[in-house]
Amino acid sequence: MERRVAQRLRAELSPLGLEPHAFKVGWYNAVLQPAFHLPYPDDTLAFVVLSTPSMFEKALKPFVKKERLKIIRDPVDQCVSYHLSRVKEKFPDQRVEVMFDYEILPSRKPKFLAQTAAHVAGAAFYYQRKDVKLDPWGKKKIYGVCIHPKYGGWFAIRGLLLFPDIQVLFLEQPIPVDCVSTEEKRIELLEQFNFHWQDGRYRDIIEVKERYSEEQRVYFATPPAERFRLLGLTQESQ
Repeated sequence: MERRVAQRLRAELSPLGLEPHAFKVGWYNAVLQPAFHLPYPDDTLAFVVLSTPSMFEKALKPFVKKERLKIIRDPVDQCVSYHLSRVKEKFPDQRVEVMFDYEILPSRKPKFLAQTAAHVAGAAFYYQRKDVKLDPWGKKKIYGVCIHPKYGGWFAIRGLLLFPDIQVLFLEQPIPVDCVSTEEKRIELLEQFNFHWQDGRYRDIIEVKERYSEEQRVYFATPPAERFRLLGLTQESQ
């Protein structure tokens, strides 16, 4: 069952530059405190969805062109929301719950921890402070970051698709590729991400196969309120 669902999802999402990765809810809950658990049985099938560098050309620009007058909030969020909601229509016999990376609960907690989901699904390795043996940061707060074996840091985690009625007993957990394997590189990665994230150097911590186009880099480096202009949208639609 999982294979059929995965094939259908890939057929729908890959042409848009979106990448679905399967996992069991239990894998995710096992590494988190109860406050962050997803409220489903352990064997429930879920997919974390990443956007790859080609999403900008394949999904965002066509979406903006088509929906120009209907864009009222962040165009990327709206584009991903549109496509993931359409995926639900491809599974008329299944319940499909969609969660987006920007959604928060009334408690102000995120609906799901995106980087943890990507790690347990084997999609990208979540490098954290605990992955460094000789921690040089003392009392500083250090945030972790996911690195993709193909795209490095040139990708984003956009959402979750949950199938509450599909239980997968025998799904084998993939291990994410540990592509930043030396202590020195991990320290460099976490330093760059935490203290110099604006220059984006952390994204190239490994040799990448594909990165954002120049147009896409300019887009994401531009303050959100000014991005509308870059896509040819007027401020009114904001």
